[in-house]
Amino acid sequence: MRYFLFAFIFIYSVSAVFSQTTRKEYIERYQVLAIEEMNRTGIPASIKMAQACLESSNGNSVLSIKSNNHFGIKCKSTWTGKTVKHDDDEKNECFRKYNSVEESYIDHSNFLMSSPRYFSLFQLQPDDYVSWAHGLKKAGYATANDYAQRLIKIIEENQLYRLDYKISNEQLAASKHKQINTNDVLDNIFINPYQSHQITKLNNLKSVVANTGDTYEILAQELGIKEWELYKFNDQPIGYVPQNNEVVYIESKYRKTAKGVLTHKVNPGETMHYISQVYGIKLKPLYKRNRMKYGDQPRTEQIIYLR
Repeated sequence: MRYFLFAFIFIYSVSAVFSQTTRKEYIERYQVLAIEEMNRTGIPASIKMAQACLESSNGNSVLSIKSNNHFGIKCKSTWTGKTVKHDDDEKNECFRKYNSVEESYIDHSNFLMSSPRYFSLFQLQPDDYVSWAHGLKKAGYATANDYAQRLIKIIEENQLYRLDYKISNEQLAASKHKQINTNDVLDNIFINPYQSHQITKLNNLKSVVANTGDTYEILAQELGIKEWELYKFNDQPIGYVPQNNEVVYIESKYRKTAKGVLTHKVNPGETMHYISQVYGIKLKPLYKRNRMKYGDQPRTEQIIYLR
């Protein structure tokens, strides 16, 4: 009976998959990346966030969805990573493809820093977003005549200049644990990234409980682990977004349950993934142990062997 307590944790939200990200949601989700890259490189977080919003249509563009390219960076002759074809100024142009959004943000910074045409930007004041916007246009980052004005409008409408407040890495870490007042920094812009996630034990495995607006990227940044590890630990496909109150394992699950926990009788609506999360065991061995085809779901009252 105790396993009913976990039922609400693992519900999938079908509607969320098909809904588009709003600009506010996008800013809340990725502002940490923008600030961390500002600290690393000196590129104003307001500029990076405005470019990302514009170039990726708040993360809803085809290019950003299929290749995690949130800045519209084309391949160029120096690119040796993955690529994807996309129609832009011409048909089937070559664009860079990334394994995660974080890679896109980092490569965008490296792209600006490594190209001589952008060197003059790094002589500007780090909070002078107006000069940065015009500098990007002058250097040829985009062909649109009003590119600078578009960036400035996004920054000012969303008060993104608040992201340019210089925060040290130590302050970033402290704010994640509520040790400083983030309202003094960004008022209501800073919402999700610095929520504290208490590490607990479930099935003797380290885990956290997701909050509304969390992604595996946000959790990975806070917890100091890789995003791909969270997908692997929780048997989830790339791009999956955890639901509010969902348990997220932050270390690898077991191949089988402890001695004495032998079987599980399936209740209505339970899936194999749900069962694997409830007991903290890996999904593929669970399928193999029960001689089921991966992806098939159990019948109500079916006995599932756990070890």
